[in-house]
Amino acid sequence: EVQLVESGGGLVRAGGSLRLSCAASGFVFDDYAIGWFRQAPGKEREGVSCISTGDGMTYYADSVKDRFTVSSDHAKNTVYLQMNSLKPEDTAVYYCAANAPPFTVAADCRPREYDDWGQGTQVTVSS
Repeated sequence: EVQLVESGGGLVRAGGSLRLSCAASGFVFDDYAIGWFRQAPGKEREGVSCISTGDGMTYYADSVKDRFTVSSDHAKNTVYLQMNSLKPEDTAVYYCAANAPPFTVAADCRPREYDDWGQGTQVTVSS
């Protein structure tokens, strides 16, 4: 059974940083893509960043490029999202999700391409 557990959310002031973690189990970690998605109140869920854990290819939404960094730790089966220079508009519930192969990391970094989801973690950025 695929399990994904997010952690690391919280309240931070604009310009601050947070690091989210997504601990994965129940599948061959190196075979999958792991995506970070977010959903703000009244808005659709959107792709933030995705990573192919096997070859390290990544994708970032334009809104987070140069501020967020996705990485994976194979020893811990964990994917991280380092978020710097946070803005109030980054406020949302952040989810990680797993996508089984075959996939294209960039083109498939959309919620409908991902089958298994974590419970989400709240990120709130105050102005």
